[in-house]
Amino acid sequence: MSVGAPRATYWAMKLLLLTALTMAAFAANSVLNRAGVAGQGMDPLAFGVIRLVSGAAALGVIVLRQKRGFAVGGVGRGIAVVALLAYIFGFSEAYRGLDAGLGALLLFGVVQVAMFGGALVAREEVPAPRWIGAAVALAGLIWLLWPSDAVAVPIGAALAMAGAGVGWGIYSLQGRRETDATQATAMNFILAAPLALAVWWALGASGDMRPAGVALAVVSGVLTSGLGYALWYAILPRLGAARAGVAQLSVPVIAMAGGMVFLAEPVTLRFVGAAVLVIAGVLISMRRV
Repeated sequence: MSVGAPRATYWAMKLLLLTALTMAAFAANSVLNRAGVAGQGMDPLAFGVIRLVSGAAALGVIVLRQKRGFAVGGVGRGIAVVALLAYIFGFSEAYRGLDAGLGALLLFGVVQVAMFGGALVAREEVPAPRWIGAAVALAGLIWLLWPSDAVAVPIGAALAMAGAGVGWGIYSLQGRRETDATQATAMNFILAAPLALAVWWALGASGDMRPAGVALAVVSGVLTSGLGYALWYAILPRLGAARAGVAQLSVPVIAMAGGMVFLAEPVTLRFVGAAVLVIAGVLISMRRV
């Protein structure tokens, strides 16, 4: 065994653990958003605005304390900001009618297509384990979503989530070009927040602002969005577009588990079997080649 082998194994395990932590943060966003919008009756637009503003504030403090500076950036920053807004508001609106796990399933199914499409357009090499892992994970998701009496998908909410998925896919692809993950994420949030506020005010700034819903939006903005997205931007360059797309297929499974624990959504044998397939597919795709 070469001297570098243990070190390579260490970095591979570290990447896997950081990816798992990031996917857990993404899944938590689904549970928090569902709880705030459907559970507490909070207006989806207000939830999204508070999520963005609180995330921008937290990331801004971190950037100031670390003296990273505030670089507005060029066209790429504009693309990331618009994509972030599309994701945030489509995501919030969709959770009026979707369960936490089902919403995440629709979201990351679209993201998977966007990320693999980005990899192919960029002529990124996609080794066989990535394709196999994607196929296994997608098989699990298809099984989970196969039409049955227990699965009802509201069309309006599904379209909103599909739009969010396109936004998140573009946001993730743009993140591979960033060299300072924390600073880039902070600027994305800081620039998106006033635009979101302007839209909200233009529409009358109406809707329920229940304290519990506001608290859930702040937690989502500061922890699982702001800090979670900074971590995502940090690991994206090492994952690559294809592997990042497959990794995110684990989010619906984690979100469904969270929905079962925190939102009393039902546990089914179908979910358990699909979860095994998805997790197996993600682990296959994460193997070093």
